[in-house]
Amino acid sequence: MTEQLAAYSTSTGEAVQFWILGTVAVIGALCTVFMKRAVHSALCLAGTMIVLAVFYLANGAYFLGVVQIVVYTGAIMMLFLFVVMLVGVTAADSLKETIKGQRWLALLCGLGFGLLLVGGIGNASLSEFSGIGQANAGGNVEGLAALIFTKYVFAFEVTGALLITAAVGAMVLTHRERTERARTQRELAEQRVREGKHVPPLPAPGVYARHNAVDIAGLLPDGTPSDLTVSKTLRERGQIRDVSREALNDLRALEQRAEERLERKAVDPAGFKRAEEASK
Repeated sequence: MTEQLAAYSTSTGEAVQFWILGTVAVIGALCTVFMKRAVHSALCLAGTMIVLAVFYLANGAYFLGVVQIVVYTGAIMMLFLFVVMLVGVTAADSLKETIKGQRWLALLCGLGFGLLLVGGIGNASLSEFSGIGQANAGGNVEGLAALIFTKYVFAFEVTGALLITAAVGAMVLTHRERTERARTQRELAEQRVREGKHVPPLPAPGVYARHNAVDIAGLLPDGTPSDLTVSKTLRERGQIRDVSREALNDLRALEQRAEERLERKAVDPAGFKRAEEASK
């Protein structure tokens, strides 16, 4: 009787956790759909998955919580991010329909799935709860394995096939055939001359480097620092450091320490003459 009452009751901490994290999960899911940039959508989806993992852990499903974080959030979502960065999806690409009527088809499929979900939840009836203790009687891993490979084996195999299809599709999207002939070095040089920008080739990173940091510009042969030896991202952010003054201060400090250590003193030239005569 006590176990049944515990199954139907919710403590204050559980309620606060559910309403706070549930709100965060719903906001993350909505941002996943309505964000204009694909990278932002993927990050919002990762946040929603982390919240779901917290729900699993709070309900005693430790294996599912760890798998949710390691597999889905850590592996699959990072794969999504890498694919987005490799393919270069932007907000402008989402406005181009590669398949005719794909938006209406997606809307129809979404409505159909929503109706099925609402119908399934509406017809569901639970007279009594078994509880986590009974489901994990032999351990969480054993109980989960029994469900996956017996009752839900078909759904598990379909999910695996879907993930494999997504991985193959990602590789197909990232592989692009060259549609035009690669330009030669002479053609590139002629283009630079016509445009009048950077007529000679760009300096390589680290040319006459003064430091091993990536935000410090190298020196050109004439002794002037070149901002082109620093990453374009750092240049646009204005995060380029000039170490000329720091280098001079370090050099002065080094010379001072050397003089103090060696105790250098001015030597009388006559002393050199007397030393030479003595050696003869």
